[in-house]
Amino acid sequence: MTDTGLPHFLIIGAMKAATSTLHAQLGAQPGIFMATPKEPNFFSDDAQWQRGIDWYCSLFAAAPDGALLGEASTHYTKLPDLPLTVSRAKATLAAPRLIYVMRHPVERLISHYSHLWLENGVDEPLEQAIASRPELVDYGRYAMQLRPWIDAFGKHAILPLFTERLAAHPQQELERAAAFIGLGGPVSWQADLASRNASGLRLRDAPWRDRIVDHPLLATIRRTMIPQSVRDRVKRRWQMPARPTVSAEARTSLARTFDPDLDSLGEMLGCRLDCANFVSVVKEKPLDWA
Repeated sequence: MTDTGLPHFLIIGAMKAATSTLHAQLGAQPGIFMATPKEPNFFSDDAQWQRGIDWYCSLFAAAPDGALLGEASTHYTKLPDLPLTVSRAKATLAAPRLIYVMRHPVERLISHYSHLWLENGVDEPLEQAIASRPELVDYGRYAMQLRPWIDAFGKHAILPLFTERLAAHPQQELERAAAFIGLGGPVSWQADLASRNASGLRLRDAPWRDRIVDHPLLATIRRTMIPQSVRDRVKRRWQMPARPTVSAEARTSLARTFDPDLDSLGEMLGCRLDCANFVSVVKEKPLDWA
């Protein structure tokens, strides 16, 4: 524990950009303790903030002496919906290390939509949802989301990571993250830790179904009397049939929306960045602030 019981570092987003995977990998390293639940949302959500600092510190109470304490809440970069996050963090944390993970904004948007669909948060097709759900775009405006954090803590306090490079060079990026938060010892990417929070493996939320499925007697009947093929067929009805896609026209329109923000992000990182070159640029080499 630290003297204050507060975290040394936060993974602040972005939503659907492999923050769950990074959280799991960091938590598997000696000398690092990650909070449970993975997303306390303490600084962002009014109800969590009102639980008070003692509750927040209690999330780290089980940490071994000397461990680096961290948490990962993607709500911390959800402007304009959660506007008090940075001011609360600034008032609470003296010098946190902040990790922000970014992903191609259109791919992030598609994954975000899938997440909403699984939570029964949206029923309309993807391209209609883009028009009616501004957060699908806003949460992928990375420069916009970062500016308040930069203003509050400085660029030196923020490590920019990218999902695509994390997938291509996991060990190297884990080492960068560990060094950034101040871990002195070696780290090792744990290949046996499955990719976390994969939407394609989840079932759409249905509390009544879960109550039936989880009932001990019915679960025994299901396993012993209903063939696996039938169970799989029923399960598929609750899964997204295929990852949503956007038309070429919609993708072009989204690029026009995202490219000004990516241009600003590229200026911060000393490179040219847009939707067309995003994947190749972020995979080529580690990027840091210019």
